[in-house]
Amino acid sequence: METNADKIDKRNAGKSLLGHDVTKSDSRDNCDVIEREKWDSKIEFMLSVVGFAVDLGNVWRFPYICFKNGGGAFLVPYFIMIVIGGVPLFYLELALGQYHRKGCISIWKTVSPLFKGIGYASCLITLYVLSYYNTVIAWALYYLYSSFTSVLPWANCNHTWANSKCADAISMAAHNGSWNSTMESPAQQFFEYHVLGINNSPGIETLGSPQLKIVICLFIVYFILYFCLWKGVKSSGKAVWVTATLPYVVLFILLIRGAMLPGAGKGIAFYLKPKWVLLADPLVWLEAAAQVFFSLGPGFGTLIALSSYNNFNNNCHKDALIASTINCLTSFMAGFVVFSVMGYMAHILHKENIEDVTTPGLGLLFVVYGQALTTFDGSVFFSIIFFLMIITLGLDSAFGGFEAIITGLGDEFPRLVGQNRKLFVAVLISIVFLASLSTTTNGGTYVITLLEMYGTGAAMMVVVLCEAVAVSWFYGVERFAEDIKTMTGHKPNLYWKICWKYISPLFLMLMIIMSIIFTANLEYGSYVFPDWTTVFGWMISMSSILLIPAFALYMFSQQSGSPKQRCLAIAWVPAKRQRNAREDAPFTTGSV
Repeated sequence: METNADKIDKRNAGKSLLGHDVTKSDSRDNCDVIEREKWDSKIEFMLSVVGFAVDLGNVWRFPYICFKNGGGAFLVPYFIMIVIGGVPLFYLELALGQYHRKGCISIWKTVSPLFKGIGYASCLITLYVLSYYNTVIAWALYYLYSSFTSVLPWANCNHTWANSKCADAISMAAHNGSWNSTMESPAQQFFEYHVLGINNSPGIETLGSPQLKIVICLFIVYFILYFCLWKGVKSSGKAVWVTATLPYVVLFILLIRGAMLPGAGKGIAFYLKPKWVLLADPLVWLEAAAQVFFSLGPGFGTLIALSSYNNFNNNCHKDALIASTINCLTSFMAGFVVFSVMGYMAHILHKENIEDVTTPGLGLLFVVYGQALTTFDGSVFFSIIFFLMIITLGLDSAFGGFEAIITGLGDEFPRLVGQNRKLFVAVLISIVFLASLSTTTNGGTYVITLLEMYGTGAAMMVVVLCEAVAVSWFYGVERFAEDIKTMTGHKPNLYWKICWKYISPLFLMLMIIMSIIFTANLEYGSYVFPDWTTVFGWMISMSSILLIPAFALYMFSQQSGSPKQRCLAIAWVPAKRQRNAREDAPFTTGSV
């Protein structure tokens, strides 16, 4: 027998705007309504969510942040932040998207129109991230291409890009196997001088011209993304069978290989050794919160978009627990993979301290691990699978980022975007590709550092804070709990409601305040960014943050009546009006 939930599910299947199989016309206002796509299987949804959440940050950022902030002791604030902030917000977005069946913009029509600017802010932040994130994938693609040779090119100094500071195995032998501070490894010079060309840029003021080899790799990345996204979740859902599973196969292989290396035990011990005194430093707690927040990925609009294609009765509570657990365990596992190699590098370089062989950030992937690969038996094989892993980790997150924008704008503008998905995806990818060209220049790494800090950072935290406040305080946490019960048959327990209403917002406010207080001039290696970049960076952050109040003022101006009546009209959506909008009313292009 068909249940009420099934009927709701069927009605809503015809109200979504990103599918492209069936177009209907509603006689009430002659507005086209397009049947919404659904995932072909539950596992494709889970692979997409896990693939989005598990990205490059799990492989290089978590291990570095962990050992820098107390090793094993860092796991204490890390898991606390997961419990009180990461998972509750992850669950909130999955449930929100699944119930309302809309993207990150249109969803606020039935939650609280006052906060519709959140959706546009999420899309702009995602555009900032995509404009540099895909360049990192392009670097990995170039490394993959360079790996198809008998000897890895960064294994020695016999190349035009190497200078007198380059020290390979022969140079090391001449120095009795010891390493002095003036030496640079072939892997470091290959990355900085050949791939980045950063030696040709004195700073962010002089970026130089785009490097053709990286531009070509970047074009290939966007070409792959287009053909995985143009048909919607039915095409990207097939791609994640490879992109979301391959990294785990490679990580497992590298974990076994790393554990067999001499010095691996020393590296792992360094990774896990607690430095309890660092827990008194508030920055350690901020770093833990930031890692959880950016790893799980609420606020980008992606979780809302992906879950909006679920069946109405899907158990989103279970999904949130499984996906977030996999994400965190992947980070923890990646730490063993990376630090086993770090211990090995310290062993062959005769270094007592692991810190002396560690390069923060992307250098951990392309320099330290790249150099370690050259010493492996079967180095070419391990290099190929390692950079394949980096590419697939990146592509998964790029799928999710683009899908958030496509779904958000497609639901908001169904005739302009929703019915012309292939063309819109082509235009969107072309725009982001052009925006990414600045990151392929000789000084592109400086642009990436700036965007990574200010493109997300405080702006993302403000977006998620407003999201939590809108759902818990304006829409109503009890009403939201009833929505979840309608879908799953069970209301969320008191823990979730307290987190959504009190703990998570306070947690986010504290993060925002701390991120402002501890802001300092950016650095990349020995280069210190000029003071004007701080002002410019905050302009980038504010460009997305200000969309929230700006759109609220616009909504206020569009209403009639007294100021109080206008505020009430845009702040609260009565249950009956929400139900009608969600189940029956057609959507109009650009509707508010």
